[in-house]
Amino acid sequence: MNKYERQSRFPANQQTLPDDIADELSRLPSEVIELSDAPPLAPPVPLTHDEVRTIVISLMLTMFLAALDQTIVATALPTIGRQFGDVTNLSWVITSYLLASTAVAPVFGTLSDIYGRRAMIITSLSLFVVGSILCAIAPSMTMLILARGLQGLGGGGIMPVVQTVISDVVSPRERGRYQAYFSSVWMAGGILGPVIGGVFAEHLHWSMIFWINLPLAAAGLALLLPKMKKIPVFHRKREVDWLGGILLMASAVVFMLVLTWGGTRLSWLSPTITAMLGASIALAGAFVWHARRADEPFLPLSLLGGSVVPFAMCAGGCALGAIVGLTVHLPLYYEVVYHLSASEAGLALIPLAAISTCGAAIAGRTMAKAKHYKRVAIVGTSVAAICAVGMAVTTLPLWGLLTLMGVFALGLGTTFPVSVVSLQNSVARAQVGTVTGAMNFFRALLASFTVAAFTTILLMTLGSDISLASEHHGAAGAVSAIPVADMITAFRYVFAAAAALLTTAAVCMIIMEERPLAGPGTAPVEMAE
Repeated sequence: MNKYERQSRFPANQQTLPDDIADELSRLPSEVIELSDAPPLAPPVPLTHDEVRTIVISLMLTMFLAALDQTIVATALPTIGRQFGDVTNLSWVITSYLLASTAVAPVFGTLSDIYGRRAMIITSLSLFVVGSILCAIAPSMTMLILARGLQGLGGGGIMPVVQTVISDVVSPRERGRYQAYFSSVWMAGGILGPVIGGVFAEHLHWSMIFWINLPLAAAGLALLLPKMKKIPVFHRKREVDWLGGILLMASAVVFMLVLTWGGTRLSWLSPTITAMLGASIALAGAFVWHARRADEPFLPLSLLGGSVVPFAMCAGGCALGAIVGLTVHLPLYYEVVYHLSASEAGLALIPLAAISTCGAAIAGRTMAKAKHYKRVAIVGTSVAAICAVGMAVTTLPLWGLLTLMGVFALGLGTTFPVSVVSLQNSVARAQVGTVTGAMNFFRALLASFTVAAFTTILLMTLGSDISLASEHHGAAGAVSAIPVADMITAFRYVFAAAAALLTTAAVCMIIMEERPLAGPGTAPVEMAE
């Protein structure tokens, strides 16, 4: 298809284009031109600084909801279990949310490219609010678990849609700075969640951890919706490949259950785990088979290839897996080796969570100014890997460990904005939601896999008693029964695994193509993978 044939695809009233734009179109691969049969939209009126700020604040508030509800329930679980007289199924209150939120991330990302960001942010927040209300009034543990699953469907849609809206509003060169803001919100939600949940459960009522979502969601929508009409529109209506979406979600749910139960509730080699793993692989294979044959697949496999997307996903997933895996398991290390209380161990996690957002902020500001923006992530992940090696080979005093952990987190945090912006910058505008949802999906899977892998390492080195200690950090008997020397040895392997993850992230950043980022007031030339 030559330059003039491509231009003839547009209506007559759109065929007169400036020569520079026509030349750019002539150099684009045909796949980009064919992404939509609709006529190109007129350039949108740029948003003012105040409008962008209002949108960002509303999106941060929305994301805070999703981050908060991943952790706020944990400290209220004992109270909930006592009220319903059921402690056996307590873990499902958290698991059902995680399963649902992980499975639907690519769904909402893809649907935002089909039906628009406004429809999907309203849908995800509505599901989240309805789920929160049902959780608060749940009369039994079964209903609470089901309501948490519904809440997870909404929560899982918030993250990819928020990141996609930011890509519509902010240019790629400035976007890294905003991604750093959202990283700080996510970490704040993770830190404050257990504290708020504990306060509500002890001094008010556990249902308040769900009622609090209503005013926050209402405030987010009230700020966001009036501005949504001004946000540029890049979605394209097309038929939804529901079969592909169902196959992908089913495979993810079964795989997440394998990671959740394997090595704790059931042996990794048990017939049940083996059968579930086989089912997950079969469903994934069916999804790939279907995606190769569908005219417009739910998640185009070609979108996951190329010189940017797979490496950005892998780097971000390894970094997220390392920080989540250590956050889950480090309290046990602090309690046994440094004899901290459960609350002190929680406070000792702050350097890991908080300083990583500083690394994200540094990377975001670097992306706004530097031509070779990925260098900051290469240096950061390399430094983090070296710190992890240091923690693996030496036993430091608490202040030394916290200092090294802070440097580790600073380097690790640089990965997030670079990986997200690079990924979004590498695809056509009509596919940003799809690729963002896929990124969140695979990062969540890799984080869950890392948590399971770290747990398996501890189980292999410490024995089955670690299961009780890891679930109940405050159970003094279970914790004190673990010898300090054994715990130090076990965590050497955990830190070594974290070093391997960060080394992988650094290698991915080195290999990933560094494409130019468009700045404010310039229209990026979209490139196909």
